Amino acid sequence: MSFLKKVFFYLLIVFLASPNYFIYGQSVKNFQQMSHTEIDKLIRQTAKTSLTVTGKMNYFSAFFLGVPYNIHCVGDGPYALYEPWPLVNFKETNCMAFCEHVLALAISDNWDNFFNNLQQIRYKDGLIGIKTRNHYTMADWLPQNAWLLEDATVKAGGTFTQSVTRTISHKQFFAGKGISDTSCILPDRTLTIRYIPINDFKDVINQTKVGDILSLLFAKLDNIFSAHMVMVVDDGNGKCIRESSNSRMTTFDTPIEAWTNQKMNLKSQRYLGITIMRIKDEVNVAGKIINPTAIKKLKNN
Repeated sequence: MSFLKKVFFYLLIVFLASPNYFIYGQSVKNFQQMSHTEIDKLIRQTAKTSLTVTGKMNYFSAFFLGVPYNIHCVGDGPYALYEPWPLVNFKETNCMAFCEHVLALAISDNWDNFFNNLQQIRYKDGLIGIKTRNHYTMADWLPQNAWLLEDATVKAGGTFTQSVTRTISHKQFFAGKGISDTSCILPDRTLTIRYIPINDFKDVINQTKVGDILSLLFAKLDNIFSAHMVMVVDDGNGKCIRESSNSRMTTFDTPIEAWTNQKMNLKSQRYLGITIMRIKDEVNVAGKIINPTAIKKLKNN
């Protein structure tokens, strides 16, 4: 990070935050300690800056540091039949909820637009329900968010990339949750995606960008691709992986080289490789805000 960027982040954080947690070396609250009114103020003030979308992702994601991990932190709201957990949760998070919340914060200018953008990111056409939620990262979540993100795996991985084919079954997924009504669900889909093998990722670290969302692929399962989602950030001292994980039951940073070495050591047990999801160039511009009503038009484009 350049000296001017460091100075900018220093001034922004001092202006916006009050003591309790450390972001870029400054003591501030994290989201767990903030009220919704405080978060609304933070969104509004940050929206007025000239930060790009990925710059705001870098900034907002730091407020999740130290927030506890809970795999059941979000669901389809209190009136849902199967997963009546919150639609928004800043007190706890998991790997996908962390990425979704950060993305929605980064494109919004107030709390209401954040809430509705979040549902557009999480659900097909923003329709809340367990059947319309984008459950599978590579099969549902990325395609439904093509208005915001692109698959940058080949762009970053080049000749290192390989292919893997798996069959995704919503019918089996919902049956596993005890849901017998499988009307209006997607049919089984056999998909082929590109990935960067774990032992080659060290050679393409320099091709990653701040704001990239990485998906780690299961090594030995044939009915699902993604095991975990993380985000590339710059903590002021260089690139890190910021993630919400049950390995520490919280949200934390790891220098990207150290993180890569850790995952290489686990490759034979758990991970096949990595995919890279990246904010589209036409979206990632200074001061960019996307209101929920504009998303349908972006999808049509």
